[in-house]
Amino acid sequence: MNEEKIRVLIVDDSALMRRILQNILVQDPDIEVIGIAKDGIEALKRAKDLNPDVITLDVEMPLMDGISCLENLLKQGSYGIIMVSSITKERANATIRALELGAFDFVTKADNIFDMSSIEKHKEIIEKVKLAYRSLKKTNIFNKVKRKQSIESVESPVLSSDLKYIVALGISTGGPRALSEILTEFPADLPAAIVIVQHMPPGFTASLAARLNETCRLNVKEAEDMEELKAGYAYIAPGDYHLTFTNEGDRILIKLTKTPPVGGLRPNADIMMASLSETNFKNIIGVIMTGMGSDGTKGLTELKEKNNAYVIAQDEDTSIVFGMPRAAIEKGVVDKTVPLHDIPTCIMSFMGVRR
Repeated sequence: MNEEKIRVLIVDDSALMRRILQNILVQDPDIEVIGIAKDGIEALKRAKDLNPDVITLDVEMPLMDGISCLENLLKQGSYGIIMVSSITKERANATIRALELGAFDFVTKADNIFDMSSIEKHKEIIEKVKLAYRSLKKTNIFNKVKRKQSIESVESPVLSSDLKYIVALGISTGGPRALSEILTEFPADLPAAIVIVQHMPPGFTASLAARLNETCRLNVKEAEDMEELKAGYAYIAPGDYHLTFTNEGDRILIKLTKTPPVGGLRPNADIMMASLSETNFKNIIGVIMTGMGSDGTKGLTELKEKNNAYVIAQDEDTSIVFGMPRAAIEKGVVDKTVPLHDIPTCIMSFMGVRR
């Protein structure tokens, strides 16, 4: 880390939460808490006066809520913003909206305030603050992404009831906004099912699926145990469940499991992809996108070896965090590396579907 410290502004209406976050962040020698604010209005003034690098922003506050504050902050300056959210349906919906708007990531408040003192929670918060700081230069990449264009199928389109391909997609930090950019590009009659592992806690994946379903022509849903994969659908692994598969005749069924986390992750992309490789389904496209770590590389390797899968990676310039794509590229399992906005075109070209 540079000699200059990461300057953080903490925004929360709870004095206790402000103190907890401050105590966590000051433990790291690379981070300096330069101010606090108790509501959205004060946050805007403090951010303007102090010009922080990173802001932790409570989702629900008096006078001005977190979403309204976020929108104003993004107009006011360039900050890495991390939402702080309780695990409720309403807060989850608001958090997904915040990520769409441009928040870098989020952390959850533990049900028991004392659980915020765990080593894992401290590590998560500090790591996300550092990543948010490093990603500041990429905050405008989504403004460069091509907007939705009309999509048409080939002259003899395959009906959406005919499953010809499976797209297995692993994604993490920066995922919700990236998914909203690419899934909206697919037609309703896509001859494929898309299965997605997005690293998220329970509750948030349901909100993400519901939000994407509102904006996509595909049917986007949170995956359910023992449902059949169908073309024209995108299935998101529920938080805290591994997404695996089983064969039943010619059908491929989803099997949700609570086997132990792998690499601290449940759902885990390696688990999903490795399970898919055991189905003997041949027309598989593996996609690895923005996210920290290396989850997905081992699973993509198995898909390549057992199913001859075609593998696409998101490029560095458009990845909020390039860890997951980089690991797969360095392993040598990636067939094509493309910018975010070219991923749908690359997938559909492989299927013989054109826009």
